[in-house]
Amino acid sequence: MRLEKCWFCSSTVYPGHGIQFVRNDAKIFRFCRSKCHKNFKMKRNPRKVKWTKAFRRLHGKDMTQDSTFEFERKRNRPERYNRNVTMETLKAIKKIDKIRVAREARHHTMRMKGKKGMEQKAAARELEQDISLVKAPLALREKSSLTLSKIKVKASQPQAEYPMEE
Repeated sequence: MRLEKCWFCSSTVYPGHGIQFVRNDAKIFRFCRSKCHKNFKMKRNPRKVKWTKAFRRLHGKDMTQDSTFEFERKRNRPERYNRNVTMETLKAIKKIDKIRVAREARHHTMRMKGKKGMEQKAAARELEQDISLVKAPLALREKSSLTLSKIKVKASQPQAEYPMEE
């Protein structure tokens, strides 16, 4: 069973799935779904379409250079397998998969490292701009500065003027 890669989005194309397009020069393009095929026919560049693997790698969203990707590379020459070598390879594949998952998690944490501080700065900036929504207009007239100081306000519960009847 041979698993191919989609030419447009780089996802896996399983046997019996997807669309295969053969150009006049005998170049074969495989697509995982009609969405990829239609985008190819519209001559869209996968590096400019946000949901593709090429875009994510180009803009630093996914890992690009890692030694674990060497094992996914397509090899066209047939190999003779020994049972012992096959067993060792299967064990190595499991270890490599663990390493890849750990590296992807590390990559994700590094990407999200500064995001919390940026979100807090953006929230403070938005609060400064729309301070009138938070503070009462009278308080703003008295104190013209837009600082985020604490204001103590007594809150009393409104009493019902009319008793509820059933």
